[in-house]
Amino acid sequence: MTTPPPAAGNLPLPRWAYVPGESEKSSADYETLAQITVLVPPRFGGYVPARHPALRYGLMLNDRGYFWEAQEILEAVWAAAPQGGRERILLRACILIATANLRLRMQKPHVAARLLGEALGELDALGMRNASGDGFADCFPVAALAALIKAKLERTQLAKADWVAFAVAIRT
Repeated sequence: MTTPPPAAGNLPLPRWAYVPGESEKSSADYETLAQITVLVPPRFGGYVPARHPALRYGLMLNDRGYFWEAQEILEAVWAAAPQGGRERILLRACILIATANLRLRMQKPHVAARLLGEALGELDALGMRNASGDGFADCFPVAALAALIKAKLERTQLAKADWVAFAVAIRT
């Protein structure tokens, strides 16, 4: 009998949030991230389960301000997601959002706005595909996330405080 992977809430947080070029630490907390990436299988069969601990951890990292780390974990999940699947599209959007959030922290609002626009394009593409299962893309509130991003992009200039949290979309 195999034991299920630990829940995202039981996994350790990185010791610091890495910001390229600005962090006091010379590099990211790769040791902590390695504990999570080992939970990602080489390939997901059919779809990425919405409750997979590495996926939930990556989303939680973003919402707690660990944007670079969220991007790293979500990229590992994306790499294992089925080719051509809906989850890959949604994961790409989530990676773009985490990257945009990092750029906001780095005070690069124009780059962040471009990345959020790309994420919105991915979410629009996802909406054109049929939902068909129990995967991450089938139960995530894509429309709420798209609306949140649109509201941010309507501002004349984005600021550090305009970062996008996935939990906000889930609660609406």
